[in-house]
Amino acid sequence: MSHDPVSALPKGKLVIRNIGMVLSGAMENPILDADTVVVVDGRIAAIGRLGDLDTEDATQVIDANQAALAPGLIDSHVHPVAGDWTPRQNQMGWIDSTMHGGVTTMISAGEVHTPGRPTDIVGLKALAIAAQRTFTNFRPGGVKIHAGAPIIEQGMVEQDFKDLADAGVRLLGEIGLGSVKDGETAGKMVGWARKYGIQSTIHTGGPSVPGSGLIGADVVLAAGTDVVGHINGGHTALPDLEIRCICEGCKAGLEIVHNGNERAALYALRIAREMGEMGRVILGTDGPAGSGVQPLGILRMVSLLSSLGDVPAEIALCFATGNTARMRSLESGLIEVGRPADFVFLAKAMHSAGRDLLDSIQLGDLPGVGMIVIDGIVRSGRSRNTPPAERLPFICN
Repeated sequence: MSHDPVSALPKGKLVIRNIGMVLSGAMENPILDADTVVVVDGRIAAIGRLGDLDTEDATQVIDANQAALAPGLIDSHVHPVAGDWTPRQNQMGWIDSTMHGGVTTMISAGEVHTPGRPTDIVGLKALAIAAQRTFTNFRPGGVKIHAGAPIIEQGMVEQDFKDLADAGVRLLGEIGLGSVKDGETAGKMVGWARKYGIQSTIHTGGPSVPGSGLIGADVVLAAGTDVVGHINGGHTALPDLEIRCICEGCKAGLEIVHNGNERAALYALRIAREMGEMGRVILGTDGPAGSGVQPLGILRMVSLLSSLGDVPAEIALCFATGNTARMRSLESGLIEVGRPADFVFLAKAMHSAGRDLLDSIQLGDLPGVGMIVIDGIVRSGRSRNTPPAERLPFICN
């Protein structure tokens, strides 16, 4: 297990060759015509065929052994607290373990499980700034954690949001987990947050932790947040009519989470497809939660939505990568020149009934993870959590 302070991007040239398939993360072009990726100083410099690219003078070479290369997965909804410990499950190493499930980026929906979490305005701002600072400076397993997401409370004024933004806070925690539960107040505070470049998410569905409550379609639409948090409930989902009302009544990201209602997840996906707006679908785990820590939660959601939602696997993988990157304004999440070199190497799990990687996912199996790279640095080889992959990449030098 590695816990690395953030430092300058690695210097040097990484060449990844013999790739069986490059999954871009972009729904408009999910599979690239390429077998080689070149990384310089931690960022993607070139994508294409081996014979067409400059691969000389590589500092490191990875042979993908015909495994697929995909963007590192993004978990759009987590609740970190301190380092790699979660008090909700009293478990150490949950972030590093999730990295072994292919996740290279996490987004906080609020540090709500912090013991003694302050609800006064000075205290909640201090907690958010501290979380933003600590997870900027400290990355368990190398995972990029966008943290510092205050739970808004009654009595906050515009200056509070400016103060947060000036301090580097760029997220709001789930609206509805604090004392603000009405659409009018939430909408006013979302407007202030947006004015200062802070992105917002709202709790959707029944209560999940003490202090939360039912947040229905009327409040969600009135709040006008950037992301509809766990539209399939976390854990209890809204009625189908309200889910449809939300999907049709806004243009926000439609976040489907592992810890929600699976039937409601498939229903929300169906509505997004009917509307021709599957680009709004993003994935999270909503963990750690009462149901535990799910290191493979994002891969499981990709498999669920592909197999039971009848979505091509390469598109379902976009829900966990490029869609989230675009909705969340992230650099990571796409295999594209100029982007950070965050990758997961995927292959069909041993003994899967699928013909190949994509077919196995669409049949409902989890893929095997053979290697994780973050900012051009190899963070793990064979995953300790996924089923064994048929093809494992290896470092050549």
